[in-house]
Amino acid sequence: MADRSPIGTAPSRDVGWRAALFVFLLAGIFWLGTSAGRGIIGNHLLRPGTLQFDEYLAPEAQREIFRLLSLTSLVVMVCYVATLVSSIIFLWLSPLRLKEHGWLMLSAILFYLFVPVETYTLFLDGRMIYEEFFATSDNSVFRELFMQRLTALAGAPMIATFCYITIIGIVAFQPLRRRAEGS
Repeated sequence: MADRSPIGTAPSRDVGWRAALFVFLLAGIFWLGTSAGRGIIGNHLLRPGTLQFDEYLAPEAQREIFRLLSLTSLVVMVCYVATLVSSIIFLWLSPLRLKEHGWLMLSAILFYLFVPVETYTLFLDGRMIYEEFFATSDNSVFRELFMQRLTALAGAPMIATFCYITIIGIVAFQPLRRRAEGS
């Protein structure tokens, strides 16, 4: 039986990059979806159109919202790390070369450009998770952490989110792709 893998790749390498791509897609969907869900949950704490807490929200309700934010942050943290690691493995093992596939290079640049931003926000999320599950903190600690997370790095996390959404369009349309010679 003939080997159907691309020229220059071993069958095990072929399975590796395909598995990494699958994990990347699955973890990326959960990461971006849970991030959006966390934004919706956190929005219930604030007065519409402001960065001020809603003073009519009962402390017990605030505490429950902070608990939900901690749980979703845990999912976001795990899925982001899985997305990051699987993307590195995919780029390492994939037969697609960045030189011929400009869309892949552009996507990789947009994704890896915000790794420091995501690392910092994951650190803040980790602090919230710690306060929720391993400490007995009151709402004021969670309010402070929530505001730090919301105003982190002067809006860079929001710009990162827009870039991640742009990556989806780039991958769908694949601009900057070199065509094979003779076609």
